[in-house]
This record gives sequence, C-alpha cells and structure tokens, in this order.
Amino acid sequence: MAALKPLLAKPWIWSFLGALSVWLATIAFTGGYGAGGMVTAALSLAVFTVIVGIGQMFVITLGPGNVDLSLPANIGLASAVAMKVMDGNDAMIVVGLLAALATGAAIGAANYLLIWALRIPPIIATLSASFIIQSIDISYGRGLQIKPPPGFADFANWQVLGIPVLAILTVLFTIGAAIALQRMVYGRSVLAIGQNIRAAWLAGVNVGRIRFLTYTLSGALGGIDGALLAGYFRGANVDIGNEYLLASIAVVVIGGTSVAGGKANVPGVWGAALFLVLLLTMLNTFGVSAGVRLLLTGLIIVGVITAAGGQKALR
Repeated sequence: MAALKPLLAKPWIWSFLGALSVWLATIAFTGGYGAGGMVTAALSLAVFTVIVGIGQMFVITLGPGNVDLSLPANIGLASAVAMKVMDGNDAMIVVGLLAALATGAAIGAANYLLIWALRIPPIIATLSASFIIQSIDISYGRGLQIKPPPGFADFANWQVLGIPVLAILTVLFTIGAAIALQRMVYGRSVLAIGQNIRAAWLAGVNVGRIRFLTYTLSGALGGIDGALLAGYFRGANVDIGNEYLLASIAVVVIGGTSVAGGKANVPGVWGAALFLVLLLTMLNTFGVSAGVRLLLTGLIIVGVITAAGGQKALR
C-alpha cells in the first residue's frame, strides 16, 4: 500500500481511476458483453475532447480568468471550412486541414487581440467572439451538404487491432505537449505567468507574446478538431462543437490542472476525457433519462474533482 501512495498523490491518477470505475460498473451490468468495443468507442470519442482540452489547458494555466469560450463556435466554423475546401476530393485533404487549422488560429489570435485591445476579461472576450463566429458559421455553413472525401472519412475512423489510429496520433501529440510544457521555453513561460505574472515579467518573460501564442494555439487546436470531427461523423454542421465547451474545461479540471493557473497535468486530460465518455456510456446503458443523466454526471464530476483535491485548487 505504501508503494501506491506516491502514485495516488498525483492529481491526474484520479481521472484514470474514475474512468476505470465506470467501465467496470458498465461491464458488470452487461455481464462483460461489449467490454472491448466500449474501450474502442471511448478512445475514438475521447480523442476530440483531448485535442481541445490540451489547448484549453494551456490557456487556463496562464492564470485566473483565462479561458477560451469560443471553442464550440470555432469547431463548427472550421468543420464547414474544411469540408468546403476539400469538396469531397481526396487530393484536397491536406489543403482542407490547413484551412481549418488557419481558421482556428485566426480565431484564437483575434480572441487575444480583443483581450489586449479592449482590456476586457478573457471570459467576456471569447464569449463575445463566439457569437460573432456563430453568425459567420450560420451564414457560411448552414445547410452544408458536402461530405468529407472518402479517404479522409476512412482515416478518421481507421483502427489497428481495435485501437483508433487517431487515438495513437493524439497520444503522440499529448506527449509532445507535455515535453513543450516542461522542457521548452514556451511551456515554462506559460507556467511562470500562471504562477505570478508580475514575477514572470520581471524575469524577462514576454507576457503579451506568450499569451498571444497560447490563445492562438487553443484556436488552432479547435480548428483541427473541427475538421477531424467532420471526417469522423462524415459531415459538418453548425452544432458539431457544442458539447466541447464544458467538456474542454471539465477535462482540464478533472485531470488535475489548477484553475488558479501555474500548474498543468497533461496525462490527466486523457484520463478525464475517457472518464466523461465512459460515464455517458454507463448512464445510457443503465437507461437513465436525460435529466437524471445530467444531474448524475455533474455530481460524479464534483466527486472526482473533490477526490483529486480540486476543492483546494479552487479556493
């Protein structure tokens, strides 16, 4: 038991324990039926939350008040842009992905420029931006019937030995994000700003540039997520990113990142994303109604955050 104490002390471990618990509860209810398929489906769906969750994690790590509420609108617009650029043509897949990436990055950059130019809190700036983006998306993507190129749709749903290829690539991406956070000047600057913005500035950190890059990164990840979602679900729509507003924040907090800033946990984003997907699967399997499902989801999330020491971080 003593050997487990150092592991249990890590905030992100609780998200994985939560995911394991709901998976075991579900397969116990089904008598073990579909256990492997449940894991594959969870990995497939968790990928999209992890991608935007990493971007949100970097933003939240900048310190109190930093959050990107434009992600759902960003995802919706980028998915429409990607599908229109690709136009069902496999030869345009790379161009479409770059277009989605550029769209998201432009939105992220615009978010920070609003914060900087108008001197308004990020929560207000990004929420205001989301309404503008939604208006653009409605006029640009409403009624869009373009399907993704066959090769792109196949890639988004491709599995090797039951493991989604997108999940493998996202794991590699998160490893890179962890290295950037802990080993690169940019990542250390983000942590320093979150711990004490004035001290970081006095130490020579270009606070404005780092914040600009971080919001741009979050936007770019939202953009690429929109393109991948359109490929996975074989089409784009205005509401495709709606569920990723609260989900992107929840996976950051449940995963062990401090909402006070200055402390991030990349592995926990994966554990939290799997937890949320498996939790929804469990409640659906139990036949829980939509209202009760939302209530139980909230209560369980609060429980996991409390177990991980989240209440201390929120004080």
